[in-house]
Amino acid sequence: LTGRSIAIGSFGQPIRGGAWVFTAHSGMALKGFVTSALARASGPDPTVPSWDAAFLQHVVLPNAGIFTYLITFGELAVGLGLLFGIITGITALFGTFMNFNYLCAGSVSINPVLIVLSLFLILAWRIAGYYGIDRYLIPVLGTPWTGPLIQKQELKPATTG
Repeated sequence: LTGRSIAIGSFGQPIRGGAWVFTAHSGMALKGFVTSALARASGPDPTVPSWDAAFLQHVVLPNAGIFTYLITFGELAVGLGLLFGIITGITALFGTFMNFNYLCAGSVSINPVLIVLSLFLILAWRIAGYYGIDRYLIPVLGTPWTGPLIQKQELKPATTG
């Protein structure tokens, strides 16, 4: 968030900086990313769509400090959700949304591969969280539908005739 480096000691304890996540900053890293994306939106061969450039220019750039926190905690929530298997399908959907936004802003890198992998997680959400917390959380939360695979079928005696 702040551009400062954090040294991690043994057992994952930060050596410097107590509240490094909540330090005051103006979102300079995000402003640089958005400015470079806006530069790629113009010219003879633009790589950033005009609708995304308008969103970045009129919404993200004036509120860079807020979006810095939204992006950081969104990535953290998606990462922890996928790591521990918490509402895996919905978490993968939000991860796909974030990767798609990075892709539209002109940051290609590994985002297309991550989008394809997260689409597989979205499609296989019922078994994707089998080894995670979803195994216990989904039965408690329930699902918004009751299909024939979920409902128990009554066995009827066969008629011979």
